[in-house]
Amino acid sequence: MARAPLLQLSDISLTFGGNPVFSDLGLVVQEGDRVALVGRNGSGKSTLLKVMAGLVEPDTGSRTLAPGGSVGYMEQDPDFAGFATLGDYATATLDPAEAWRVEAVAEGLKLQLDATPEAASGGERRRAALARLLAEAPELMLLDEPTNHLDIHAITWLENRLRETRAAYVLISHDRAFLTALSRATLWIDRGQVRRMDKGFAHFEEWRDKTWEEEDQARHKLDRKIKAEARWAVEGISARRKRNMGRVRALGDLRQTRAEMIRRQGTAAMALEEGTKSGKRVIEAKGISKSYGDTTIFRPFDLRVLRGDRVAFVGPNGVGKTTLLKVLTGEIRPDTGSVTHGTNLDMAVFDQTRAALDPDATLWDSLSLDPSMAVSGSSDQIMVRGQPRHVVGYLKEFLFDEAQARAPVRSLSGGEKARLLLARLMARESNMLVLDEPTNDLDVETLDLMQDLLGDYPGTVLLVSHDRDFIDRVATTTIAMEGDGRAVAYAGGWSDYRAQRGAHAPEEVKPAKKGREGGTTDPRPDARSAPAKSGLSYTEAHRLKELPGVIERLEAEVAKLEEFLADPDLFTQAPAKFAKASEALVERQERLAAAEEDWLALEEKSESS
Repeated sequence: MARAPLLQLSDISLTFGGNPVFSDLGLVVQEGDRVALVGRNGSGKSTLLKVMAGLVEPDTGSRTLAPGGSVGYMEQDPDFAGFATLGDYATATLDPAEAWRVEAVAEGLKLQLDATPEAASGGERRRAALARLLAEAPELMLLDEPTNHLDIHAITWLENRLRETRAAYVLISHDRAFLTALSRATLWIDRGQVRRMDKGFAHFEEWRDKTWEEEDQARHKLDRKIKAEARWAVEGISARRKRNMGRVRALGDLRQTRAEMIRRQGTAAMALEEGTKSGKRVIEAKGISKSYGDTTIFRPFDLRVLRGDRVAFVGPNGVGKTTLLKVLTGEIRPDTGSVTHGTNLDMAVFDQTRAALDPDATLWDSLSLDPSMAVSGSSDQIMVRGQPRHVVGYLKEFLFDEAQARAPVRSLSGGEKARLLLARLMARESNMLVLDEPTNDLDVETLDLMQDLLGDYPGTVLLVSHDRDFIDRVATTTIAMEGDGRAVAYAGGWSDYRAQRGAHAPEEVKPAKKGREGGTTDPRPDARSAPAKSGLSYTEAHRLKELPGVIERLEAEVAKLEEFLADPDLFTQAPAKFAKASEALVERQERLAAAEEDWLALEEKSESS
C-alpha cells in the first residue's frame, strides 16, 4: 500500500500586487525526497517555500501535511530580535534537555553560540539558523539559500550532514556543486508554473533547454496556423458570400491562446570590454605579509600575476582572503615586502558587502550619480563603455523594468542587488576585474552568462568565491589560504587544488613547515616527492610547471579562432564578428608567444643552476 505524501499542495493560486505568482499549482513531497528548487531570481522560489511551510496563505487551494508530520523552515534573513546570543536563538524551539543537539551542530559548523546577533557576520547568522533547523530534526526541511555567506568548509560539512539525514528536504541554492551532490529530483519554477523532474540538478540544464525548444516549436506551429487561418478569413470574403463563422471564432480562440503565452524572460545583456591593454606583468608581489595585533593573516608570500590570468582565492571565512586581495590591489599596505603593479592597469571592483550601493538611493540614482558613469548636464543619460545610454534602457538590459528604476535599492532581492552592481561594473572599460564573492544570490542563467563573459575577457581576473563549480569553470590558478598564515598557489581550479592538496583539503589542515625567510613549504604530496629545480623560486617553479598547460590551451584557442576566420563569407555577412574574432586571435597569439618566452627563460634558468 502506497504511503500518503509528506506534504501536498493542490490548486494553489497566489497574487502579489496584481501579478500572479502561481496559478493552479500542485506538487507533492514524499518521505525521503531530496529536491532542488530552481528558477530565475524573482520567480517565486522563496514564496513557494513559505507556502510549503504554512507561513504564507495562498489565495486559493489547499496545503495538506501528513498526520504527525513536521516541517522546518530556514529563511534567508532570520529574525534575531529578542535573542541575546546566537545560541539563544538556535535553542529557542527546543526543550532544554535537547540543547545538546544545537551544540553538536555548532561544533560541526564552527559556530560560536555565545556571539551576539549584532556583532555576528552574515555567515555566523546563517550558521545559527542552520543549527536551529538541524537540531529540530523535522521530517521535512525547507532550506532557502543555506550556503549563502558560508565558506567552503561549512558548505562541505552541511553537504555531508544532508547526505546522511533520513529527512526529506527542499533546497534553494545558487551553489551548483551543492545541488548536484544532494538532489535526486528538481522542481523548476518558470513563469508561474512548477514542473518536476525525477532527476537531480545535474540534469536540469538539459531538461530546461529541451522544454524551451519544445515550447518554441509549439509557438512556431501556432503562429503558422494563425497565419493560415487569417489568410482564409480574408480570402473567404470574396470566395464565399457567407463565411464559416465557427471557423472565424476558432481563429479568435487561436489568437487568444497566443496572446496568453507568457514570453520567457531573457538573460541579462551583460558585456565586458577591455580598455587599454595592461602590461604583460600585472602584479608582482615579493615577500608580502600582514598581521593585525597577534593575528597573522599571511606570512611572507610571493605571487606574480600575468595579463590574462584568472586567480581564485579560497579558504575559510575570516582567514584573510579579502585582506590579501586588498594588499595585492594596493588598497592596504603590507607589513613587509612590496607589491608592484604593471603599466596601464585599470581596475574594476565588485564588493561582496554591497557597500557601493546606498540602500536609500533609487536604482536610477545609483547609476546616474556614479562619477564614473555621469554625463555632464544630463540626469537621464549615463556613460556605458564610452557611449551615452539612457538609464532605463541600460537597466532593462540587466532585467530591471521601468517601475524598478525609481524604486529604492533596499527593495531589491540579493540577486537583484548583485545584478545592479554588475551593471555598474560592466559600464566601464577595464583590464583587471577584482571580484569579491560575485556569485552570491545569482541564478543559474546569470551564473552561466558570467562564466562565459569571464572566459572571453582578455584582461586579468582576481576572484574570491566559495562556489566550487564556478571556481572550476573560471580559475587558472587557486591561492589556498588554509589557516595559520599560509597562502599556497596551486595550478587550476577547486578540483585541481583538492587533487594536489589531498582529499581532506577543506576539512583537515596539516601544520606548516617553516621555509626560508619565514615562509612555508608547499604541503602537497607531489611537491614533496618532486622538489622544485634548484635556482628557481617557488613561484617560478610553479609557473614553469603550469606553463605547458597554458601553452596547450592557448594553441587550441588560436586554432579554433583561425578555423572560424577561415570562412570566406564571414567578413561580408558578419563584419562585427569578423573584427572581434580577429582582435581575439591577435591577443591569443601575443599571449601564446609570451607564454613560450616565459617557458624558455625559466627552463634555461633551471638548467643553468
